[in-house]
Amino acid sequence: MTPRTPDITLPSLTGRRAVVTGGSDGIGLRIAARLARQGAEVILPVRNSTKGDAAVRAIRADAPDARVLTLPLDLSSLESVESFGATMRADGAPIHLLVNNAGVMTPPERQTTADGFELQFGTNHLGHFALVAHLLPLLREGRARVTSQISISANQGAINWDDPNWERSYRGGRAYSHSKIAFGLFGLELDRRSRAGGWGISSNLAHPGVAPTSLLAARPELGRARDGVDVRLIRWLSARGVLLGTPESAALPALYAAVSPESRGGAFYGPSGPLHLGGAPAEQPLYSRLRSGDDARRIWMLSQALTGVDYPRV
Repeated sequence: MTPRTPDITLPSLTGRRAVVTGGSDGIGLRIAARLARQGAEVILPVRNSTKGDAAVRAIRADAPDARVLTLPLDLSSLESVESFGATMRADGAPIHLLVNNAGVMTPPERQTTADGFELQFGTNHLGHFALVAHLLPLLREGRARVTSQISISANQGAINWDDPNWERSYRGGRAYSHSKIAFGLFGLELDRRSRAGGWGISSNLAHPGVAPTSLLAARPELGRARDGVDVRLIRWLSARGVLLGTPESAALPALYAAVSPESRGGAFYGPSGPLHLGGAPAEQPLYSRLRSGDDARRIWMLSQALTGVDYPRV
């Protein structure tokens, strides 16, 4: 059976500047390529310059006139995030779209960032929390839409308030859910604070469903020497069009959330197929773990204390 990949119509993005984290491969590369094809200038913050250069070539092969460039960024280092923000602010151009897509998933053993945070919490959530703070003047000037990519894993588990860095008892899957719930709460609180403070930023959430990407594949640097049974099963089902999405369809919810005239701040977008694992993008009910405004404000204050970044008070 040939898998059916849905598609959406995107508006012209000529004259718009977009930043896509995790844009050097997988879903992020497909998001970046579509934005560039619609005329946006696309900035790819990358940790691996070789992969970044390959991504630029791939995007230009599809859209020869694409305006796309890479800049160094390692979300697992607050110093690197600050340096990227300083480079962007020195350039001075407003940012109209920010897709917070990068992430790491379930290293079998606990690892830490350059700043000592558990790797998933530090990269998936705290790195992006700091990134938005450093880019805030440019986002405000561009009246930007910020889309944060979470996961169906945010519909299970909980925030580990007593041990947010998993120093006492590490479970990779639970730590991943923890990082994505925190990240989702941040995206919603960003929208609330923007409206309260008149920042002019619209912030929403997306999730890609389940599709065969590099997130669960062999990653020796994460302690995963070979593909596991789970990623092999995902590839098998996706190739046969059974329940799951493709990398192309998995990019659509974030694209819809980021640029569709119908999408809105504070909303949550994901695949509309069975169990929301694949299919065309649509607005979805907010996961129960993301509905607490108290939790959103609490994770904001915790993240600000851990990263030391400044946001305006509202």
